[in-house]
Amino acid sequence: MTFKRLASLIAVSAVAALTACSPAKAPQAANGLTPIRFATDWHAQAEQGGFYEALATGEYKKRGLDVTIIQGGPAVNVPQLLATNAIDMGIGSNSFIVLNLAAANAPAKAVMASMQSDPQVLIAHPDVGIHTLADVKGHPVLLADASITGFWAWLKAKYGFTDDQVRKYDFSSAPFLADKKAVQEGYLTSEPYTIEKATGMKPAVFLLADYGYPGYAAMVVASNRIIASNPAAVKAFVDGTAAGWKTYLYGDPKPADALILKDNPEMTQDLLDQARAKMRDRGIVLSGDAKTQGIGAMTDARWAQFFDMASSQLPNDYPKSLNYKSAYTLQFLPTGVK
Repeated sequence: MTFKRLASLIAVSAVAALTACSPAKAPQAANGLTPIRFATDWHAQAEQGGFYEALATGEYKKRGLDVTIIQGGPAVNVPQLLATNAIDMGIGSNSFIVLNLAAANAPAKAVMASMQSDPQVLIAHPDVGIHTLADVKGHPVLLADASITGFWAWLKAKYGFTDDQVRKYDFSSAPFLADKKAVQEGYLTSEPYTIEKATGMKPAVFLLADYGYPGYAAMVVASNRIIASNPAAVKAFVDGTAAGWKTYLYGDPKPADALILKDNPEMTQDLLDQARAKMRDRGIVLSGDAKTQGIGAMTDARWAQFFDMASSQLPNDYPKSLNYKSAYTLQFLPTGVK
């Protein structure tokens, strides 16, 4: 499921390996097009629809790029692939991953944010008195290891949640379904739908972004190597991706869906359809700064807000002295795609 992408979150210690690698020469153009190797963070799904749409409809090609999408999975570590020059760009699932790059002084940075709102949610049973995020206090919460040093820190600071609530989450909803008091993490576009489809129960779903969680999601992370050697290709990829997202959410999604279903035989059309509708209806991609600056927007102010939260709650990982601005650049933001 989409939510399993959290298994790919990396600690600062894991990212540190990036710094040991030397940059290589940028790939040479072939047949008039510049080859770009782009890795996703999980199996093909609607949450990557903008990339697949841009590939399928020629948005990359008409900008001079020959893009290959490398499908992610549990064994795919995008930062390590960037470090070894196995790819040119990849998806940074959330803002903590990007901050980890800065903490490790890694040679890569975010160049756009496909999702203005992180689709991270908490999921509860509908009839246990949990009506807002604050009501989760005191309930057992099923969390992946990476989440404990991620959004859980924000929840503890904001609502007074405590670590004794935490239960191990192994990416199965069975423990949640077996305990009506339990709360489970998930993705807005995945687990709520699959739980309802399997059980007939419509769970209570709380999108962290609705409560002020400041993270971006589905960022494009580019190696410093390609940023330095071929900035025009980075800009072309960003613009093509923004155009792909607009068409996927507000135009004809069939070209992308066909590629997604081909790459991921376990995906189904109904799961794609509901995920796309939620991304569109809840403003996951087109909201906030993206409404005025275009799909893919990032701002210094938003990154400062996220870093302030992270450094306050996780000072050992993100000290105040960290040069968090090295984790991203505003140089390549999309032009005119709203």
